[in-house]
Amino acid sequence: MMSGDGIWRRCHPILATFVGDYPEQALVTCTYYGECPKCQVPRDRLGEYNTFLPRDYGKALDAYALADDEPRIFHAACKDCGIKPVVHPFWESLPLVNIYASITPDVLHQLLQGIMKHLIAWVSNPSVFGRQGINARCRLMPPNHQTALFPQGITSHSRVSGKEHKDMCHILLGLIVDLQLPNGASSARVLKAVRGLLDFLYLAQLPSQTTDTIAHLERSLVLFHKNKEVFVDLGV
Repeated sequence: MMSGDGIWRRCHPILATFVGDYPEQALVTCTYYGECPKCQVPRDRLGEYNTFLPRDYGKALDAYALADDEPRIFHAACKDCGIKPVVHPFWESLPLVNIYASITPDVLHQLLQGIMKHLIAWVSNPSVFGRQGINARCRLMPPNHQTALFPQGITSHSRVSGKEHKDMCHILLGLIVDLQLPNGASSARVLKAVRGLLDFLYLAQLPSQTTDTIAHLERSLVLFHKNKEVFVDLGV
């Protein structure tokens, strides 16, 4: 590889991180779509606030080492590990690599275009605040230099980009802070759930994490999970 001073050097790079969206993560880890590429959480328990064991990299390597033997034994070993029967994935022979630990968080697809897209749909559901009330407040926002304006509201857009989702998150809590639920019910739990996810979103985007910021991330998740049942109670 040529370095900045123009000198060629023999290098032995190590695969430390793999950056990609979820379909690419599932593809490179040889895991099944709809399952976590990093840990052993069952598919029907993904929404729980719980800790699960990481995927066993050594066990996966043992399974892939059987690729040249009896196919039935190889397929059975892969099924036992919960991985696809791929014949010798590219990372199998790389030194000092754990592909499951190399997967990085994906703020764009997992948070902005993932959970935040759902959150905006939840709060604009007729069973919660409805589109009309939220969009009316968008139209009332005065021109300013700090936040993006949405004259048509935030619920009627299609193919929303990550930048637009980020701009929506800037004003979401302010749009709903004193809206009333149907029948005049208290909206406290909805506001707490929204605030918890928004706090998590912004903390997750810090350029570096410390023990304190990780503790704040945990508290944000606890706040959301303590109040998320409100969306089930409201029929969303």
